[in-house]
Amino acid sequence: MSGHSKWATIKHKKGALDAKRGKIFTRLIKEITIAARSGGDPDGNPRLRSAIAAAKAENMPADNIKRAIQRGTGELPGATYEEISFEGYGPGGVAIIVEATTDNRNRAVSEIRHTFSKNGGNLGEPNSVRFMFSKKGIIAVAKDAATEEQLMNIVLEAGGEDLNDEGDTWEIITEPSAYEAVAQAVRDAKIETVMSEITMIASTYTKLEGAAVAQMVRLLEALEDHDDVQNVYSNFDMDAKQLEEVAG
Repeated sequence: MSGHSKWATIKHKKGALDAKRGKIFTRLIKEITIAARSGGDPDGNPRLRSAIAAAKAENMPADNIKRAIQRGTGELPGATYEEISFEGYGPGGVAIIVEATTDNRNRAVSEIRHTFSKNGGNLGEPNSVRFMFSKKGIIAVAKDAATEEQLMNIVLEAGGEDLNDEGDTWEIITEPSAYEAVAQAVRDAKIETVMSEITMIASTYTKLEGAAVAQMVRLLEALEDHDDVQNVYSNFDMDAKQLEEVAG
């Protein structure tokens, strides 16, 4: 599990999420808009419910959320977005999945392909790496924020799947269907999280060393900086020393 959570933790440590709050809002608005196409009532639309929860977690104003829903349902005019998924490889053969939402498919395909090739990677065929990943909920908690016993009780009572020791954090793993209940149980217990999201977790990880680590980080950052990119998943792993150097 460590590859995904390491990279997500690095981003938090570097302050990248706070520095790019405007970009985060743009991505969340796109997700809400697309989710609302299937219905504007979050009670009957799990994807919309999750998108709204993510937006609230980033302190998005309620009016922004409401307008995004109305654009999705057609009550307000707005851009027509298309969802595209890319699969490819990074330095050292690291597997990568990129999820994008765009109003210009040709532009997005061209730019994502260029980003891969410019940073030591290449796009693959559909289903070339997706078989290596499964969708899971991850809730990461700093070791000093809760005890193993506290979190294990939440896992058992709220329907979590597993609890892992990842060095300076605990990681709760859930099935997507149980994620909301477990995340709510953590909030109810007043336990602060480092990260909480539904993501794609790889079954195996590819460990990189030396210059390949920096090159892989550049590729991930370049992909995540692209305006159309919603999510980036990989099976990239590195040792603790390199983690500290990158995060620092």
